Amino acid sequence: MILVESDTSEEWDSSTGWAALADQAVRSAIAASRHELLLRSPVSFEISVKFTDDEEVRALNAAYRDKDKPTNVLSFPMVEPALITAFDAVGEGEALLGDIVLAHGVCAAESRERGISMEDHAIHLVVHGALHLLGYDHEIGEEAAVAMEKLEREALASMGITDPYPAEARP
Repeated sequence: MILVESDTSEEWDSSTGWAALADQAVRSAIAASRHELLLRSPVSFEISVKFTDDEEVRALNAAYRDKDKPTNVLSFPMVEPALITAFDAVGEGEALLGDIVLAHGVCAAESRERGISMEDHAIHLVVHGALHLLGYDHEIGEEAAVAMEKLEREALASMGITDPYPAEARP
């Protein structure tokens, strides 16, 4: 079972159902991943998604990544990817998979620059963050990056969202 908790700061448009979008994005990412069985697991896996401002993300980025600037999304895994399957094998209990944090100003600027809705861009970033929590990492090499982007495309397509990666940028 997947439990998605979310927290939304006032910068994010209150007329948008960010919690429901986060839940859908996390579930789609899991469904596209090698951990798809988690969706039907008796173990309760929790993911926290926080929609906040650039300053909070800048502070987190500085504290945990030594990068004193805001970024669009940060992921903080709480479980080693190899242990995710072990939790599921136990058949009961609960585990916090981790936290995903999005910066409003960065997300808004990127969505304007790309000519896409803020909602679609935020969903993409939550999918991206959820895949990081599941052990995927685009920064370890080209093959891993291509594999992660493929999963992102699959998850987004399942929600009717257009491929965020331009064809000309693909290897």
